[in-house]
This record gives sequence, C-alpha cells and structure tokens, in this order.
Amino acid sequence: MSGEFTAAAVQFEPTLFNKEHNIRELLRLVQEAADGGARLITIPEMATTGYCFFDEHEAEAMAEPVPGPTIDRFAAVAAERSVHIVVGMPEREIETGLLYNAAVLVGPKGVIGTHRKSHPYIAEPKWAAPGNRGHRVFDTELGRIALLICMDIHFVETARLVALEGADVICHISNWLAERTPAPYWISRAYENSCYLVESNRWGLERGVQFSGGSCIIAPDSTVVASRDSGDGVVHGRIDPEFSRELKQRQGSALSTRRPELYRELQKNTFLWNPLEFFSLYGRSPLPPGRPSVVTVVQETFDSSPSRNTDKLLDHLEQASSGAAAELVVFPELSISGAAAGQGDLQVLAEESGRELHRVAASCARLNVWALLGLYESAGPSAAVHNSLVLVGPGGVAARHHKVHVPAEETGVTAGSTFTVADIPVGRIGIAHGEDIGQPETGRILALRGCDLVAVGGTVTTPLTQGHPGSVIDHGYPIPHGEDPVHWHHMRVRAGENNVYLAFANTPAGGASGIFGPDTFSFPRTERIATEGSSTATMTVDTTDGGGRYPNNVVRRKDLVSMRLPHHYGPLSAADREKEPEPASEESSIELDSVSVEFA
Repeated sequence: MSGEFTAAAVQFEPTLFNKEHNIRELLRLVQEAADGGARLITIPEMATTGYCFFDEHEAEAMAEPVPGPTIDRFAAVAAERSVHIVVGMPEREIETGLLYNAAVLVGPKGVIGTHRKSHPYIAEPKWAAPGNRGHRVFDTELGRIALLICMDIHFVETARLVALEGADVICHISNWLAERTPAPYWISRAYENSCYLVESNRWGLERGVQFSGGSCIIAPDSTVVASRDSGDGVVHGRIDPEFSRELKQRQGSALSTRRPELYRELQKNTFLWNPLEFFSLYGRSPLPPGRPSVVTVVQETFDSSPSRNTDKLLDHLEQASSGAAAELVVFPELSISGAAAGQGDLQVLAEESGRELHRVAASCARLNVWALLGLYESAGPSAAVHNSLVLVGPGGVAARHHKVHVPAEETGVTAGSTFTVADIPVGRIGIAHGEDIGQPETGRILALRGCDLVAVGGTVTTPLTQGHPGSVIDHGYPIPHGEDPVHWHHMRVRAGENNVYLAFANTPAGGASGIFGPDTFSFPRTERIATEGSSTATMTVDTTDGGGRYPNNVVRRKDLVSMRLPHHYGPLSAADREKEPEPASEESSIELDSVSVEFA
C-alpha cells in the first residue's frame, strides 16, 4: 500500500447515443485528472453513452462486454499513466445477453473488477437486469476500493457491506437528480462507515431530466474535501487510507459498537406485501389506526440532580401539552438522571431517578400526554445498571428501552439486547438512543417492524449537520437551490431512508434536535429543527393510510424499505452470542402501572 494519494472525480455531461464523442472527452478529462496528480479517477454512471434510454433496444445498441472496446481504451490510459479508473457504462453479458448498469475498475494491469448496479432506479427496469454480483471490495496498490452506483447508496446496507469488508474508499458514480449536491445521502454514507467517498455525478439535461452535478470527495468525518457544482471538469482531493482505518477501529465509532448478533432481521423484507394486511395477519400486531398527531422535541441541558431535572421536565411537559397541544414530548438521553461516572454514582442515580419517574407519570396522567425520557435504571444495589429511555403515557409506562450500542466510555452501564417498539395513539413508535440510531441497522430494523415514528433521545456531540453555499443548477420549484445552513442533517437522512418520521431530542452541547419527515425528496421539507441552545421544535406527523385497501402515505407504504434486496445482506448479521437476549419486559427498580392503550 502506498499511503496517502490523490483521487479525482470527473464531472461530465454525456451526449445521449454519441459514444465516440463521450469517450474522447472522458479520456481527455481523465488525462487532466492524471496531470493533476490523481492516481484514482472516477467518471459518472453511464458516462460513455448517456442514461435515459427508452427501452432495451436503445440500450442494446450502446452496451458492450467487459472487457471490450470501450474498456480497452481506458485500460490503455491506466497503463500509460499508472492510474486506476472507474468507468460507468452499460454492460452486455455475452453468455446471457442480459444488460447491466456497470462500474468497471481498471488499473495499470487491466480490469480489476466490475460492480453491477444492484438496486435499480426507476429508469433501469426498462432495459437492465439488477446486478447479480453483490457488493465487493477490491484490493489495489492504493488501498481497498469499493464501487457503488447511484441508487445503491440510498440503501444503508450497501455501503455498510463494503465498510465491513474493509473498504478505504467508496467510488460512487451516479446520475443523481432532484436535489442540491453534494447529496446528504453521500455525506451520511461516508460518515457512518468511516470511508472516503469519491463521487462522480453527471450534470445537464437529458430527455427533460435535470441532473445535479456536485461531484466531490468526502472524508470519513463528513468533511467535503472538494466539490464542483456544475459543468464538465475535475475535482481533486487527498485520500489517506490510514485515516479511514483508524476511524473504523476507534472506540465509539459506528463500526466498533455494532451488535451483529442482533441484526438478523435485516435478512427479511416485511414490506413485500401490503403492510396493512401483513402486520394484521392472524390478528397479531395490526398497525395502530393512522391519524395526525402533534409531536414536540425538547433540546435542554440536565445536570446531576434528578429532582432539579424532573422539575425542568415537568415545566416542558406543561408548556408543550398546553401551548403546542403536543401529544408526545421527546426528551434527551438521561434527562432525569443527568450524567455521572462510576458504578456507585450510577446506582445512586438510578434509585433517585426511579422516584422522580413517578412524578413524571403523574404529570402525564394529569395532562393526558405521552413523554419519552431518559434515566439510569437498576433492579437493585448489585444488579446491572442500564441507560434507559422510558415511554410514559396517561396510564403509566408503555415501554422501556435499554441502550443497545453502549460506547466504552460509559463505564458501569450494561447494554440492552432488544430493539423496542410500542403502539400508542400517535402510531407505532420505535425507541432509540443517539448511539443506537447512529448505527444504520437500528433505523432499518425499526422500519421493518412497521414503525411510523422513531423517537430518539440523545447526547450526541459529534457534528450532524452541514451547510451548502447554493447551486447554479435550478431544478425548478419547489426543489431549493439557494444557500442552506442545514443542507445535510444526518437525522433527516435516517428518517428518509427508512420512510419514518424521526423525532430527535439532543442536548444543546450537540444541538441539531428536530423532527424530520419520511420522504427525503419531498419539498418543501416536512421538518422542524430546533434553534441553538435550550429550545423546542414541534410538528404534526401524519400517519393516516388513506382509508383504502393499500396505504397511500409513504410512512405506511415505505417504498425504500420494500425495494431492499436482503439476499445481498447476509454479512451484516451474525449468529447469537452465548448470552441470551434480555426479555422484552425485564424487571427493574421502577414499579409503575403498565399502560393500556385503546384506539378510537
């Protein structure tokens, strides 16, 4: 391995069907990238031919085998300049005649490997078969390189698979559209997988479709190293494989705290069938009746005094339920207990917090409101201590979630072993701590269980947002293209990729609390973000399903969940460890009546 190196993302507007022109211009841009010192160069998806084929007949005339005449020309440049090139093109498989949307990695010695787009976008089924080669990582002299194509990266599983195989760099080539770029999904995949992402996107118009440009290089810490808004050109940036590897192994990273023995649900697809019928099968767990509901998140600081913290909580509950008519109020992690270190402190805090929880329950009953709040819990002086989120309603405790992904610095805290879902009048609610939802697997599992809303209590201090200076590419109303201080919000991505509402309550130290809608590409955005400091955000979430046999609300239909391809996802989970999972209703020192929920 050669240590640090320069990568380059080529941005290009191909001319549909004019393969010779496109290849000639792409080779010129590749040479320009190499002249700038790049040793890894990417070009956009389908850049050699254009993208918007009407049908298989049009694609057939453009497709080639790999290797073939087009790849031979790029391989010659790779050999001459001693570079690696990722080429986007339509591939024809000689044995079957099937066509694929392909990314081909070519090195100085020829073809290293091919990725066939596994998760098709709306256009591909007109001519291409879904990729059948899974998600591979290729060893090169530069490091471990993975290839993904456009829609692939919408699905959390694809980037996670290659990260677990040790990818240093994800080369993502695309024909991205319908939003400003660098796209939030690109940033989130680099960030949560501690990988560099080299992004080549096309720009311009083709058959009336406006593409977004924004080719870029993104570092594993979410920093956009370099980007280009519009026009043909090259973006250069430095890649340090050791930085990616160090982040993956760092305590507390999203990879270091994974719980693969708990992720077997990722191998299933619960949205293959009509969810209104699937979840009610045998009368077992029908989705709650959908309706509009008002939800508030509270961004607040809590100290080490459970009684003072509870006073604050009760004030917020009073204000949210009366002023904003909130039906569910979500508070940060440890909002009753505050933070402390050491087993002795935690046991004391757990006992004190248990007494204060009764005050919250009484307030919820009086105000007829639901609250999600955090505290330490323990069944006794010598029992395990859990960092818990407790959902309390007018009738008592509806659910408690023990933090599953516990970082090493939380000494004295025992990790839980279950994901938690509760049905209340607001809808089907999934519960998660900040570190839990930081794992992409958590949001996916809660979505697969049919959650309408994921309520997150966090104490996250790492950056979760990023601004955008604006783009000259105007997609037309209502898609924004101007300056935006919160272009990327990791929790917005988490909501959209799972088609759930997500209510995120954080402390002011990290901020970025908010409520986010279930469709990333719905503009104007359905969301409310809290201001800096102690503040709140309130929004109406709508879980109605339309009243027909099939839901017409994306939060109930979950398009991005139904389009998953779980047969690719085996390496994401593992066999159970020797320790048995905790029971769903584990005893604790808190004794409150369980809630009985009736739906009108």
